[in-house]
Amino acid sequence: MPEVRVNEGARAPGVREVAAAAGVSRQTVSRVLNDHPSIRPETRARVLAAMADLDFRPNRAARMLTTARSRTIGVLAASASSLFGPASSIDAVENAGRAAGYTVTVAHAASLDPADLQAAIGHLREQAVEGIVVIAPQQRVQDAMGQFSLSLPSVTLHGAGGASDEGVFVDQELGARLATRHLLAAGHRRVAHLSGPGDWTEARARRDGFLAEMAVAGADAVVSREGDWTAASGAAIGAELVADRSIQAVFASNDQMALGVLHAARVAGRSVPGDLAVVGFDDIPEAAFFAPPMTTVRQEFAELGRRCVARLVALLEGGDLAFEEPVAPVLVVRDSA
Repeated sequence: MPEVRVNEGARAPGVREVAAAAGVSRQTVSRVLNDHPSIRPETRARVLAAMADLDFRPNRAARMLTTARSRTIGVLAASASSLFGPASSIDAVENAGRAAGYTVTVAHAASLDPADLQAAIGHLREQAVEGIVVIAPQQRVQDAMGQFSLSLPSVTLHGAGGASDEGVFVDQELGARLATRHLLAAGHRRVAHLSGPGDWTEARARRDGFLAEMAVAGADAVVSREGDWTAASGAAIGAELVADRSIQAVFASNDQMALGVLHAARVAGRSVPGDLAVVGFDDIPEAAFFAPPMTTVRQEFAELGRRCVARLVALLEGGDLAFEEPVAPVLVVRDSA
């Protein structure tokens, strides 16, 4: 077994060491840390350079004592982190939070029960968060959150266009319409939609967008029973859809279920896209490497995270910020349709 050595005498550099390296007082270092306007640019640059050379990390507890602010944002995650959408949303919020000068801490609810949601919120409060981003795509979570009194500024990510979403969501219905329109433009007149879980607002919005676009075209729409976002459910429901030879195309509510449809089509002897066109949603990194590469709808998670943090920071700092338009999805055309 390799030996593990601990350097007990080592101590992380503090304000005293930074001040000595920069040739300034400790008070000046504190003013730089707190972004005080009286510091000359050249002095600020010298202090920041000393911090970088020493690999100095401000002590959050100490800063809270002097500023009464933690500069920490909490994220309440109420769905499996293995799912692409929620995981990508958390990453986007973390990146945007750091860029805005905030620490981000995440609490995963053990289940969707109100008690577990409140426990996760309590954990975030113990971290002295200033505001909370709620990643709650399920309707029952949103209903439960509406009954809580957070007493902290909060922004809900993964809305579907409600009056309170204020542009902090991807236009799921538009994304579904883009996918469906692409299939219709290719001449497909009987198209099936492989639905996501009905409790998810995004799944409902994608189904609604599909039905609306099909109705405009006067085409024959088929809606499947609900899947659970997994490739396994996509394969099981896809087998039912591909058995109907009159169905010319399938729009799946996410890429994993679309992958299951590709498997079901191969088992049934239906070629894609020759006998059946398939479109997914999300543009997961693997989608370009499916066989064939998947036509899908990309969600711009980085922009979603930026907007979410920007709105929360505005609320924290006494302002307000609403985006007039939702984040626009993008159709990515590949070989499956």
